[in-house]
Order: sequence, then structure tokens, then C-alpha cells
Amino acid sequence: MSAPISTVPAGVRVRVPAKINLALCVGPPRADGFHPLATVYQAVSLFDEVQAGWEDPGVFAVSVSGEGADLVPTDDDNLAVRAARLLAERYGEGQPLGVSMAIHKSIPVAGGLAGGSSNGAAALLACADLWALDVSLEQMLALAGELGSDVPFALLGGTALGSGRGEQVAPVLGRGSYHWVLGFGWTGLSTPAVYRTHDQLRPDAPPPEVPDELMAALRAGDAQRLGRALVNDLQEPALRLQPQLRQTLETGIEYGALGAIVSGSGPTCAFLVKSEAAAIDLCVALTSDGVVRTARRTVGPVPGARLLS
Repeated sequence: MSAPISTVPAGVRVRVPAKINLALCVGPPRADGFHPLATVYQAVSLFDEVQAGWEDPGVFAVSVSGEGADLVPTDDDNLAVRAARLLAERYGEGQPLGVSMAIHKSIPVAGGLAGGSSNGAAALLACADLWALDVSLEQMLALAGELGSDVPFALLGGTALGSGRGEQVAPVLGRGSYHWVLGFGWTGLSTPAVYRTHDQLRPDAPPPEVPDELMAALRAGDAQRLGRALVNDLQEPALRLQPQLRQTLETGIEYGALGAIVSGSGPTCAFLVKSEAAAIDLCVALTSDGVVRTARRTVGPVPGARLLS
């Protein structure tokens, strides 16, 4: 069930960005089943919005509209609901708390852009403000890490180095901004399936490490250099599961992209281009050639989850 964002009583609105991984280096599975990661996140200007209003005590409700709304659960499996419940449990101090949230999505579901994680981060910020809870950023980041690997970064935004299973984030000092084109696929990809395929393809994967060349490119603000340094250990597994993505990447390069990469676990493909004009041209080319469902121009880095009202 989905509903427009206006159905929620006036309350708090939070805007939260999508992420892409400029580098995603994956090690062998740990004893707990998670994979150690060395990744560089960048938040880009494709946003979901979460609006939160008061509800009866103990009620945690959510509705969803926009991109892929019918694919998003509206029960306790929704990460925004889980975030609100966790926040109330840890910092509500026994208050009679409840919330009704409406998510308006522009970030594709199961697209490798951390759409679900971004909604969890937005719910933490929205509910903390709505309920006037005394929660520090450090405490909120700790809760975010419990919810999911990408949730802490969605709170921070910008460009950041991720370690552990991705939940340990530290800002990256870089220069300039970058123009990206995101090409959306017709169907999503299961993150667990992509990781399973990775483990089959690379049973002896070494400990993950972000390439020095990529970090140097960011410090220099050199888009050409960055385009050559993009790396994703999950790209080949994603291509095995959706072989058509290879043509998508090749088409972007043919039309002048400085670099092309599967974003996260896919299937969204991210193309780094030299300018806004180049981004417009590439969006037209990708959609005209029929290799993507649709394409969006974005820029990065942008801030993480932010209060709008």
C-alpha cells in the first residue's frame, strides 16, 4: 500500500541522498557472515524524503510513494520503521512515543544506491527531532550501524572512507565536485545473491584495500584520473547475474564517460562525466539506445540526511 506524502500530519521532513561507491573492495566472509569492506562512498544529488508526524503511543506506521513504491514493505521489515522503533527503545526513556512516516522515493529500490539505508537514516533524524530526544550524532551513528552497513554514511554524506562491513566511516579530504549520470535497470539485484556470486568467483579474495590512485585522484580533484581509478569487486558478480549491464557500461564509455562502474551491488550503473552538458548528452544517449530504463543527472558530493522542516 502506498500513499502520498501529504497524508501524514504536518511534522518533520528530512531529505536524504543516494550513495555511489567510487571504490568497493570486498574481502572473504567473516565468521559472522559479513564481508570486510574497504570502500569510498560519495553522496549524490538524488534524494528520498521522509516526513514524520505524531501517532498514538506504540504505533509505528509508514506509507510509501514514488519510484518503486510497490516494492517497499510497509510493515516492520521497513528499515525506517525499524529505525524509529530502535530510537524509541534506546532513547525514549519510557515516553509514550509513536510516529506516522511517509516516504517519497526517487532512489530506485534494490538499485545499489542504498535507498533503504537512506530511509533508515532519515527516520532516525526525523524521529529524534519530532520527539525532541537528546541524542548526539555519535549515538545516532551507533544506532545507524546496528541497522545496516550503509546507514551511518547516509547520515553523514559527502565523501567518506568506509571500513569494517562499511559501517565505520571517516570523511575523505577531497577537492571539487563531480558530474555523474546514473543509469537505472529494469529489475533490481539481490545484494545477498551478488555477494554469494562474489564468493564463488573469488574464494581466495585478499584483505580489502582502497587503491592509492583513487585517493590521490580525490585529493587532486581530477575527474579524468578518478574515472580511470573507479573499482568495484561486486561488478563482475553483478554482470554474471545481469549480463546486459556490460553493454550498458560499454555504451557509456563509447559516448564519452570518463569512467563507468556498477554502483554497489547493482544494477544501477554510474558514469562519471566532465560537465553538466556532457551529463545531459549521456542521459539522452543511454535512453535512446535503450540500454537503461531511465537515466538521471546528479552531482556529488552532497551532504547526508538533512532537516527540511
